[in-house]
Amino acid sequence: MEALTSTLDALLDRVVAGPLRAPGVAALATDRNGVLYEGAAGLRRIDGDAPFTPDTVCAIYSTTKAVAATAALQLVEEGRLDLDAPAKRYLPEIGELQVLDGFDAAGAPRLRPPKRDVTTRMLLLHTSGFGYPTFNAAYLRLVREHGRPDVATATRAAFRLPLLFDPGEGWEYGVGLDWAGMVVEAIAGARLGAVLAERVFAPCGMTSTAFTPTSQMLTRRASLHQRRADGSLKPLDVAPLADPEVHMGGGGLYGTATDYIRFIRMWLNDGMGDAGRVLRPETVAMAARNGLGDRRIGALPAVIPALTREAEFFPGLPKSWGLSFMINDAPAPTGRPAGALAWAGLANLYYWIDRENGVGGFWATQILPFFDPTSLQGFLDFETAVYRAMAKPGAA
Repeated sequence: MEALTSTLDALLDRVVAGPLRAPGVAALATDRNGVLYEGAAGLRRIDGDAPFTPDTVCAIYSTTKAVAATAALQLVEEGRLDLDAPAKRYLPEIGELQVLDGFDAAGAPRLRPPKRDVTTRMLLLHTSGFGYPTFNAAYLRLVREHGRPDVATATRAAFRLPLLFDPGEGWEYGVGLDWAGMVVEAIAGARLGAVLAERVFAPCGMTSTAFTPTSQMLTRRASLHQRRADGSLKPLDVAPLADPEVHMGGGGLYGTATDYIRFIRMWLNDGMGDAGRVLRPETVAMAARNGLGDRRIGALPAVIPALTREAEFFPGLPKSWGLSFMINDAPAPTGRPAGALAWAGLANLYYWIDRENGVGGFWATQILPFFDPTSLQGFLDFETAVYRAMAKPGAA
């Protein structure tokens, strides 16, 4: 893999150079046995001098989702959580939510009871009816015109959003995993961070991932950056919440690329982490299957342009969802086969998990808006280079 290392080192150097550069990036690739590549380039803050390293701490946003889903799957294995039972069995407040049927002439939301109960499976699959203000104009209207707190506040009130459609009757990317995290807490009798630390991070060997970064983690934290209209980068002084009311299973973790690649390797190894078993092989296989039937997912709209561009991986290629990952249902141009798992985080973090070939990778930057062209293309080039190296005789 010497040639791959040279290729990827050069790629990272290009990504952090030029007028549309990323401030800093870390990228790791792994097979089932261990790390194939580990590299980083650039700076933790564009106007600073601390280098971005593989152990730089990032806000990992929605790459949190698969981690929280793992804890839910563990409770399923133990018979403590029925994915198809009403989620209100475990968390009564979710049974109080209604469906948003638009707004009346005065601009007030019209609400009605849902036709059926939300289940935890729906929360994991994004078929529950929840969305995000970032991607849904009706939710954004509730925040801007009706005083709803934004989900970034990590308050319980922020997640008491109405459903956008009757549970099970659509697909919309949203806060379902935050609610799933609250279901886990209700069953486990502990905060989600404590559950994950004991049941996921420890057996995976993840030592620098948490909802509230430790003082040691803070010394390695990268700054978020905003891409301006002219392509330049502005550092954002956004401090982690010291004690968030909600440990957001949908996007609240801070962590490192070196930690996340261990989580990816656990999925490659049928649930066996570097330091112990996390999930049973049959649970991993179940989670990795399409859970949407004939339904397919589409692009996420850019409702808040400062936070996201319109986002769709491999436009034109059919994609579904598992528990809780995007699944490409046809081979991707990078070399990723049909049936692979993947997702991303708002600040341009990306990963893929190819269980067929036993390879995966993680790409970490800290830039808004989501789907930044430099960051996304860098990730896709990174993935492509890994597959090309694997295809060469004697590789890996």
